[in-house]
Amino acid sequence: EEGALCLQDIYSRVIDSVVSISSMTSSGTSSGTGIIMSPDGYVITNHHVISGALVISVLTNDNREFEAALVGSDEMRDLAVLKIDARGLQAAEFGDSSKLRVGDSVVAIGDPLGVQLRGTMTNGIISAINRDLTVGDRTMTLIQTNAALNNGNSGGPLINCYGQVIGINTMKLRSYYSTTAEGLGFAIPMAVAKPILEELMEKKLFKNLFLLEN
Repeated sequence: EEGALCLQDIYSRVIDSVVSISSMTSSGTSSGTGIIMSPDGYVITNHHVISGALVISVLTNDNREFEAALVGSDEMRDLAVLKIDARGLQAAEFGDSSKLRVGDSVVAIGDPLGVQLRGTMTNGIISAINRDLTVGDRTMTLIQTNAALNNGNSGGPLINCYGQVIGINTMKLRSYYSTTAEGLGFAIPMAVAKPILEELMEKKLFKNLFLLEN
């Protein structure tokens, strides 16, 4: 499409807005991915990435590590906002997920299986939109993609061909009949996440960060 970037340029544009997240809990350490939403240190991730954490650490792409404070989280909608004491960070650009079509090209960036593989990019397409999935006692309306997602990708960006974040990766579906199911990844659409994130920011002082592209 007009204005679309090549895969290398998408990666270069977004990678500095992607962070690694480690959560120390009473039972051990878990890992995930996050998205920088403002230059002064606000970070988006999934609630399940930081659930039960005693200490949350954020590692930026330039190898700076920060202890993060939890600003707010929503378990039912699997979103959380963190704050680190940093300035001059590269904030992600957010796009309009309501304009997605099945077949649109997307990429995911994150830490599949942990920090050792941090900054991994995978590509694919939008496989379905407005997919309602019930997980436990909650139903979520999600973007479906065949871009490879694994444990550790949670909280990271799903990105359109313009280098804009249009979803927050949240799960990979497993089959009842085998240990894994291929090509069934899901992300929270930014159009759904935006009002929830604004609510988590309490007074919505940062709502302009999520102005969607026309």
